[in-house]
Amino acid sequence: MKPLRIARLILILSLLVGCTSQARSASTTDSSPQNQIQTASPQSYTPTLSSSTVIPLITSTPTPPPSQKVWSTDPHPLQIEVERQWTYPGSEITFEETLPSRATYDQFVVSYLSDGYKIYAYMAIPNGERPDTGWPAIILNHGYSNVTTYVTTEKYVAFMDVLSRSGYIVFKPDYRAHGKSEGPLPVGGGYGSPDYMVDTLNAVASVKAYKDADPDRIGMVGHSMGGAITLRAMVVSKDIKAGVIWSGVVAPYSTLIYRWNRPPTPTPSPATQTAAAATPLSTQQSPITGFRGSVSSWARDIFEKYGSPDENPAFWDSISPSAYIKDLSGPLQLQAAKGDSQVPYVWSEQLGEQLELAGMPYELYIYEKDNHNITDNFLIAIARTREFFDMYVKNR
Repeated sequence: MKPLRIARLILILSLLVGCTSQARSASTTDSSPQNQIQTASPQSYTPTLSSSTVIPLITSTPTPPPSQKVWSTDPHPLQIEVERQWTYPGSEITFEETLPSRATYDQFVVSYLSDGYKIYAYMAIPNGERPDTGWPAIILNHGYSNVTTYVTTEKYVAFMDVLSRSGYIVFKPDYRAHGKSEGPLPVGGGYGSPDYMVDTLNAVASVKAYKDADPDRIGMVGHSMGGAITLRAMVVSKDIKAGVIWSGVVAPYSTLIYRWNRPPTPTPSPATQTAAAATPLSTQQSPITGFRGSVSSWARDIFEKYGSPDENPAFWDSISPSAYIKDLSGPLQLQAAKGDSQVPYVWSEQLGEQLELAGMPYELYIYEKDNHNITDNFLIAIARTREFFDMYVKNR
């Protein structure tokens, strides 16, 4: 082989080896870590900061301020202004049963309508000479009773007898779900629902329409829970010319929610009751457990929707009859006993103080030693009740 041809062949082989080496080197460069960083996505890329870049100092994760709770302004059926917008038409009184007559009055089991329900009631009618304008009447609101054992003609017999012999029509509604009365038992009973008051005001309308009653001379008396119903009825309706309350649940709702503790343990002394009623709210037990039975459920619902008395006092005033005492339809007599283990007598005292400050006509009688029914002083108490009604209803 010629020397020139051999030299050319050596040059070609050298060029081929160089190209192969460059290709192999390029492949190694593409897979290097440095090249991976340069081609990574922006999420993983950490830029180089200049000396002029400002980095904020974060010591902890900030917590957003709590939002201010806005309580509902929806109308509630316990609000006095709401109840004033309703109508209480009552109905014709139906005589269901004739009971044995007394010397000066006849007595019956009757019925009337309330919210479409048939409500039973006791009714006594004087049998003497009817006054020209009709007999004055008294609606009697009974206290808490077991709805399954309630009987129309039982309890308050002596109470009704004294008033009937005094020349009054006496009408005691059973309330819905009591005895034979139709209708469901209200959630919250007489405190968490206005239903019993509705039955009472429909009773007033029914008596007003009765042919032998004087529609302009109607009074109302209530005991215990019936006292709460009486107070509420007298700030909702103008038809009641005077009211009497025995051992009444007449405190504002803000007090009832926090302070009405009714333990099944021994009866507290009057001194203990007074101290409990004066204890600051902050030291009282949970507002939800202050009531007993079904009341806790409606109380919880109110707290969740409208707030506590401290958070939303305007709402709690709006459902409390004691906040409307200047609107009472007539004078009020209060009677209570210091030995009452069920309803603190100081509630009657406190309502009396409110009536005094408001310049409203009232009477207040507190018995030193007696019970929830004012049993020991019954003759004195019922005489005061009769005299009060004579002054402000019969002879008005």
